[in-house]
Amino acid sequence: MNNLNVLYQNYGQSPWIDNIRRDWLNDGTLAKFVADGVRGVTSNPSIFAKALATSSAYDDFVAASSDDNAEDLFESLAVTDVRDACDVLATVHKDSHVDFASGTRRYLDGFVSLEVSPRLARDTKGTILAAKRLWTRVDRPNVMIKIPATKEGLPAIRAALGAGINVNVTLIFSLERYDEVITAWTQGLSDAYDAGHDLGELASVASFFVSRVDGAVDALLPEGDVRRGTTANAQVAGAYVLYQHRMAGQDVKTLLGQGAQVQRPLWASTSTKNPSYDDLLYVDRLVANETVNTMPDATLAAVLDHANFSSSYLLSDETCSKTAELLTKLPSDVSLDAVTAQLEVDGVDSFAKSYEELLATVASKMHGTA
Repeated sequence: MNNLNVLYQNYGQSPWIDNIRRDWLNDGTLAKFVADGVRGVTSNPSIFAKALATSSAYDDFVAASSDDNAEDLFESLAVTDVRDACDVLATVHKDSHVDFASGTRRYLDGFVSLEVSPRLARDTKGTILAAKRLWTRVDRPNVMIKIPATKEGLPAIRAALGAGINVNVTLIFSLERYDEVITAWTQGLSDAYDAGHDLGELASVASFFVSRVDGAVDALLPEGDVRRGTTANAQVAGAYVLYQHRMAGQDVKTLLGQGAQVQRPLWASTSTKNPSYDDLLYVDRLVANETVNTMPDATLAAVLDHANFSSSYLLSDETCSKTAELLTKLPSDVSLDAVTAQLEVDGVDSFAKSYEELLATVASKMHGTA
């Protein structure tokens, strides 16, 4: 088995790829990734912006489209890409039902994520409407609609799940917000059950952003401080402890008894931004059962080449708790709450900026100026 298969079969973590491109769908690249062991796909405005700006694969789609608005055209384009990617992952999704039905795994797999417009990050009603529209347009059981974990996003997460929509909760930076996300998930599933939806078909992941935390905290620590490069993984360890605690709670036990899947934590932003750090710092150290790691292409290639999963901090309760305790060792003048609150603002703003750049690229292709 290659390392991607080892990661899933031996450790229970699903490797997903954090990229989607029309040319990958056309030339079989995504299918090759899936054959190698990739079990899901995530996308975001930055990924689509890069794909549109660097590829001519969308030119025919733009030329043939009847949409005369850049945002409408992009949505049509994104829906088509995600729908086609869902079809590539359909076998993974179908096969995962076997393990779920037997009780071997407590979740389904093989999902492709599509994000609501970043313009809606502070708009609960608009996010709910967009989630329902995208869910209907893609029309695949293995699509997940990405909703940001802003305060305004929490009720939208509940509403979308309550309507029977798979949800990838994105832009989680703090343990406090992660706890609120799990609560929104339990409430959404309870609503879905009351509405008659099959909880066994209703999937969700909670995307905890990793490397950006070290980038922000490291900048507040002195040069050479041994705590540099440790905070992000300590937060993930804390998140995994919280996950295990919440999944053992009576509210979740009730949902599981009604046939629900667990809401897996997903480690996102797992490429190493600091070149002096191990290139798999946010992969090898974060391997754990019932989790997902979504990786950009280069990180995925590094995993295939030289991963060492046995070095994970999350493989035992002892090392997991010890790693989480590093959060208590930050200097008194470094407020993790303030850092993560700013990271949420920056994350929303970054995706919004990428989205505007993306729409400008679409408009230029529409008008033949790209």
